Amino acid sequence: MGHTETDHQHYMHLAAELAREHMHAGAGGPFGAVIVHQGGVIGRGWNQVTSGHDPTAHAEVSAIRDACRTHSTFSLAGSAIYTTCEPCPMCLGAIWWARIDTIYYANTRDDAARIGFDDAALYREVSLDLHERQLPLVRHHSDEATALMREWLAKEDKIPY
Repeated sequence: MGHTETDHQHYMHLAAELAREHMHAGAGGPFGAVIVHQGGVIGRGWNQVTSGHDPTAHAEVSAIRDACRTHSTFSLAGSAIYTTCEPCPMCLGAIWWARIDTIYYANTRDDAARIGFDDAALYREVSLDLHERQLPLVRHHSDEATALMREWLAKEDKIPY
């Protein structure tokens, strides 16, 4: 990315300020994130789980949504995300799908667990084979769903992602 230590400190400070401002305003937990591309912030997010009534509105997901919506894209390739805490598995998946190049984080998952945000069960769950998971995944075959896969494969005007 070519960022200096001063740049890293600046972007992490922006993420922390977003977290602090919105946490004290009652938006959600102590988490903030910014997405940086070519030396500028293109997306900002903070935890909005409780205020937005959305369990997926973590800071990282909110920042990704902001950047993608603002720049009319679904790919953030070439970008970095600065987040105040190590991303949970959901956020890590979102960062992966957004194609962000690098994750810079401050607090660890253990730090988060110490203040009541424990993702350990989820980390364990996703590492298990499907039949061993606590939350059942039950496959139900559907000819219609299978046909959708064939239709997508044959679709000439699709936008691959």
